[in-house]
Amino acid sequence: MMNKLLSIACGLLCISCANAQVRQAPAYPLITHDPYFSIWSTSDTLNAATTSHWTGANQSLNGILSVDGKLYNFLGKVEKVYNTIIPAGDETNYTVKYTESKPADGWETASFKDADWKTGAAPFGFEKGDAKTQWRTDNIWTRRTFNLDKVSANKLYLKLNHDENVEVYLNGKQVYSKVGWTDSFIYIPISKDLLKTGENILAIHCVNLTGGRWLDAGLVAEPEADNAANITEAKQTGLKFNATQTIYEFTCGTANLTLTFTSPLLMNNLDLLARPVSYISAKVSANDGNEHQVKLYFGASSTVATHIPFQLVKGVEYSRDGLNILKAGTIEQPMLKRTGDNVRIDWGYMYVGVPEQAKAIQTVSTELDALKILTANTDAAATDLTGKKLVLNTLIPLGTVGKTAKEQFILMGYDDMFSVQYFGNNLRPWWNNNGTETIEHQMALAAQQYAEVVKQCEAFDTQLYNTALKSGGEAYANLCKIAYRQTISAHKLAKSPEGEILFLSKENYSNGSINTVDITYPSAPLFLIYNTELLKGMMNGIFYYSESGRWTKPFASHDLGTYPIANGQTYGEDMPIEESGNMLILSAAIAKADGNAEYAKKHWKTLTIWAEYLSKEGFDPANQLSSDDFSGHLARNANLSVKAIEALGSYGMLANMLGDKTTGKKYETMAKDMAKRWMKAADAGDHYALTFDNKNTWSQKYNMVWDKVLGLNLFPKTVYKKEIDFYLTKQNKYGLPLDSRETYTKSDWVTWSATLADNQKDFDALVAPMYKFAVETSDRSPLTDWHRTTNAQRMNFTARSVVGAYFIKILDDKFKK
Repeated sequence: MMNKLLSIACGLLCISCANAQVRQAPAYPLITHDPYFSIWSTSDTLNAATTSHWTGANQSLNGILSVDGKLYNFLGKVEKVYNTIIPAGDETNYTVKYTESKPADGWETASFKDADWKTGAAPFGFEKGDAKTQWRTDNIWTRRTFNLDKVSANKLYLKLNHDENVEVYLNGKQVYSKVGWTDSFIYIPISKDLLKTGENILAIHCVNLTGGRWLDAGLVAEPEADNAANITEAKQTGLKFNATQTIYEFTCGTANLTLTFTSPLLMNNLDLLARPVSYISAKVSANDGNEHQVKLYFGASSTVATHIPFQLVKGVEYSRDGLNILKAGTIEQPMLKRTGDNVRIDWGYMYVGVPEQAKAIQTVSTELDALKILTANTDAAATDLTGKKLVLNTLIPLGTVGKTAKEQFILMGYDDMFSVQYFGNNLRPWWNNNGTETIEHQMALAAQQYAEVVKQCEAFDTQLYNTALKSGGEAYANLCKIAYRQTISAHKLAKSPEGEILFLSKENYSNGSINTVDITYPSAPLFLIYNTELLKGMMNGIFYYSESGRWTKPFASHDLGTYPIANGQTYGEDMPIEESGNMLILSAAIAKADGNAEYAKKHWKTLTIWAEYLSKEGFDPANQLSSDDFSGHLARNANLSVKAIEALGSYGMLANMLGDKTTGKKYETMAKDMAKRWMKAADAGDHYALTFDNKNTWSQKYNMVWDKVLGLNLFPKTVYKKEIDFYLTKQNKYGLPLDSRETYTKSDWVTWSATLADNQKDFDALVAPMYKFAVETSDRSPLTDWHRTTNAQRMNFTARSVVGAYFIKILDDKFKK
């Protein structure tokens, strides 16, 4: 039975569950701790899709319940396994002939003479590192010659990753073309009759006119037919989505299963928050009044610990600290070597643990070996294995199960060993800051504290939802649930060499920057509510950058580098007013939340430099980028001017809190004078303009929310009302556009604009379409903050922490009290 279960878990090809579920989010967090250890389900039905990293790369988790020998798949859709005919670059290095100048006709045929073409290693791309050959022109033509001793009788696929337009030929015949791009491999069925024994030619033309460039291809075939075991899809009967838990209900024949994923991201306990261990718990009971023999299987792919699937990994089984443990990681271990956006971790180790009393059987196998098990009925599993795309298998005998539920939890953890590089220093994670702690001990603590931690999470989830419901209504409360784990897990918690807390964000699917100030700014409301120390940890590095002398400009930097390397700004352009304003406003918000200005006092000299800069340059901004840099440069930006005004008012507030009444009055007066001038300069009749020089425009003035939240009262409430009334006339099906230039919006800013409303009805009218987007978008990825309001299309950004902005209404209510 063990062999059979392992085989099925690794090799079965699941079908989608027939029962439809009510969508509660665009994707569901399962394991969420930091930008690298982050696994999601992109279907409302848990066994209908392969689980994946937030970038979209498959990181497969699988679960099967055996009830009296009958097998029910409840977790994940196992990836299809292929046999390689000619490998793509994710499996091995290969070379092709190529040219970037238009070749003569017939270039795709076997008889074409390509002796004068260049020879280069694939993949071809714009980014250094992953691309073996740099491609920076608009066009590239490649020819790859390969020999076959025999032609597979099985179905043939073109394995292709391209950016952007492509046409592909096999032995002179076009087999595929597409206008557009992909961000991962796709598998296109093609006729195997085009292959022949002896020499073959795969020829590709790729065109790129915008953005990055990429080309990588291979050929694969389906494996030999196997005798698949009889698998039944578990019927999902329920889904409950909370701030820290995702809970599924299943019927598995005569047994009921409750499966709960808990990531205990509780901000009142930083040691618990930083512990990189999630719980996967199963409760099983009989539903027919009888007793049944039950076994629980859980499988985890080693791709959780790789950047690309075919990196060589080692998996082992061992016991320690009262746990049975499986461990896997790459052989190479390129510590902190890979930077960028669409990146997974390939150093450190993943872990699957079970308390010893569960009597679990744990083994390691490969996907292909698992398929061989199905056909040859042999045991290819081991307790120590090196290979590619391994599977960590855990089989738990629950024994006799009747009406009374039996519960078993599994621990899943990750030890990255070193998390980030911070100004030349490789920093360990918070939980092992001194280098003496072990992941096994952390997992043992998690096991010992299971019941207590789950109870705390359940209580917190209830409290958060009720608070959000009271503050903003049902749609708003549901948005806050979606945002919670996503916001926190887009950060990494560490400690600086100076002993300061660092809570460093990754700018997910935006540009991959680390500790971006205009990511911190919208994310802040969540942390201002639950733990300002984490917000300080998002700001400490930026202050250190200036105060250490490494950053010498009279305004705040944009970022500290490209994740996970924080050695200084790598973004190509400054945002002087944007970032300086952000830091000043957030310093004031921390003071309001803490009830004192001690944090601002610590950095007063730096804040003063930034305030003086804004006093000179902030009112009528020059042509520069703002947080909405995807919309391009904009001069005389009225909303950016509001930020400068609010920042100067914030500085005055801080000065007063520190007892410097003269400075406080000076900056309060300055900010109020600027606000009066702003109302005249931006006035466009029934609204205020996007730019001072064009009254036929409009924009969300979301920065003004701090005037209300911090009680600065620089603008009359009539300004808020005029804007809200106008916004309500500009709504589309999926919300209020960002401004008059486009139909897309930013949901974080919409919640801020809505918080300016003086009544619940107007707030609901602006916020409800944001939730409508979340549950109706066709893009099944972690929540984006940038979408088109006409058709619910995700523009790009994914899994960013900025959705912490949604908590602004709760923060406003908290500060009022």
